[in-house]
Amino acid sequence: MIEDLVEQIETRFAELGRQMTEAEVISDRERYAAVGRAYRQLEPAAKLAERWRRAQDDAAGAEELISELGEQAELREELTSARERIEQLEEEIRLAMVERDPNDEKSVIVEIQGGAGGEEAGLWAGDVYRMLARYAERRGFQTEPLDIGEGKYTFAIKGSGAPDGAYSVFKFEGGTHRVQRIPQTESQGRIHTSTATVAVLPEAEDVDVQIDPGDLQIDVYRSSGPGGQSVNTTDSAVRVTHKPSGIVVSMQDEKSQLQNREKALRVLRARLYERALAEQQAELAADRRSQVGTGDRAEKIRTYNYGERRVTDHRIKLTVHNLDQILEGQLDELTAALQADEKRRRLEAQTLA
Repeated sequence: MIEDLVEQIETRFAELGRQMTEAEVISDRERYAAVGRAYRQLEPAAKLAERWRRAQDDAAGAEELISELGEQAELREELTSARERIEQLEEEIRLAMVERDPNDEKSVIVEIQGGAGGEEAGLWAGDVYRMLARYAERRGFQTEPLDIGEGKYTFAIKGSGAPDGAYSVFKFEGGTHRVQRIPQTESQGRIHTSTATVAVLPEAEDVDVQIDPGDLQIDVYRSSGPGGQSVNTTDSAVRVTHKPSGIVVSMQDEKSQLQNREKALRVLRARLYERALAEQQAELAADRRSQVGTGDRAEKIRTYNYGERRVTDHRIKLTVHNLDQILEGQLDELTAALQADEKRRRLEAQTLA
């Protein structure tokens, strides 16, 4: 079984490497990019397969020497070590070849807003926004504000800062982020618990979601709040209502009505795409014992405790004591653990399917 999988990896990796040197592939920009992406995605598994081959050779060599020279502690130890490496590598290879989330290559639209906790929840939503924006910048992604302020933050994350797109990293941030701290407005020094909700939507292209213009009701109105001179004097704010779904998106950050309309349609498209994904996953869940990669957004996913300087991710029961670094956008340890957990769950689901 594992031998067949290793051979498949080696054959496919070699084929992709060969294609990357072919003139007809190099001359086709889109095809070359697709082949290069597939090559990079398969490379970790190919390296594991190479290490597995070496471990197999080491084990075979140790067995041969034992059969020729008889039992020797050093040879037995070498054989045991090689077999342990083989077992570990087989598990890593299976995980590396787990079916990928097709949305991992996409950019994302992130929506953050204050939840329970009144004014403090709005302040916490701002802290979560800054944390995720800093993390995106650290990972090499680009951030694009769409609608920022007053306890609600909508922004896009895009670019090639990871082997995959932004969704492969930020999908784990969707859910309820809970904070336990003494608010600046608290005169008695009491600890309050507040929440902010985060929605991470894979950004859909036109080919992903077709929107019938006849299904849209578009209203314009006068912007409010801080901004340029024209914010409160022109009807530049836009409210888009998708009548079949009832989804409403408002945008007023830009002075231009056209720009606000384009941003609102991007958010609407992402929300419709996510709704279609949720319906599809619900259908799959009815046929599977285990559902992978979904979760109720209302669930508490993480707690940030200021008094103990700790952060706990409840999904994987991981606690770290570097709150200050986390708030500065150093989320790599949490992301890596969540990605590993997702791979294990996907592997289990594939086994059960």
